[in-house]
Amino acid sequence: MKIGILRAGHSPDEMKATQGNYDEMFVRLLDGNGFDFETYSVVDGEFPAGPDDADGWLITGSKHGAYEDHPWIAPLEDLIREIHASDKPLIGVCFGHQIIAQALGGKVIKFPGGWSIGRTEYTFDGKTVALNAWHQDQVVELPQGARVVGSSDFCANAMLAYGDTVWTVQAHPEFPADFIDGLIKTRGEGVVPDAQLEAATATLPNPTNNADIAAHMAQFFKSKSRM
Repeated sequence: MKIGILRAGHSPDEMKATQGNYDEMFVRLLDGNGFDFETYSVVDGEFPAGPDDADGWLITGSKHGAYEDHPWIAPLEDLIREIHASDKPLIGVCFGHQIIAQALGGKVIKFPGGWSIGRTEYTFDGKTVALNAWHQDQVVELPQGARVVGSSDFCANAMLAYGDTVWTVQAHPEFPADFIDGLIKTRGEGVVPDAQLEAATATLPNPTNNADIAAHMAQFFKSKSRM
């Protein structure tokens, strides 16, 4: 099964040598499931011909906002709508979660409540799962047909499903603790309140459910594939 990764951003230059770019993190996360991967760097204007270029699709995170005016945003929204109409499985993570909601009629804003940083607990399928978060933007209005499948006290629409072919998550199952530590040092200082960065740093040694969410994502792709 071929998974097309739509890379919507790049990891910090200081961390690429050790952690890789965003697409590479998802290749590692989903390793062992028999997938083949091809990356399309949509943030740089590189797009597939259409939904049939892969059996399933994944949109990565980004430092950009879904509501910002970039030349690649509108074409990405068009592609999302085409993938959705094709019934190919589609997963979105962080920015991917947000841009899918926006493309399908929802609303994304810079959340007035501030940032969510570091290990965060969510309710998902009746269970508590811990994932690393790094976001200020949130989906605040759902598209028609979307349903909430995961949430936290801070982020009500943290995980969404659209029918049985689209699943999205606001947090980052692909981010290990050391990547969050790097983000704190390279992108957090002077942007996120110091007290919040310190609190996030203190949670870094605590375990997350990255592997469990990776297993869910892999099963979602396999069960929803229209191969």
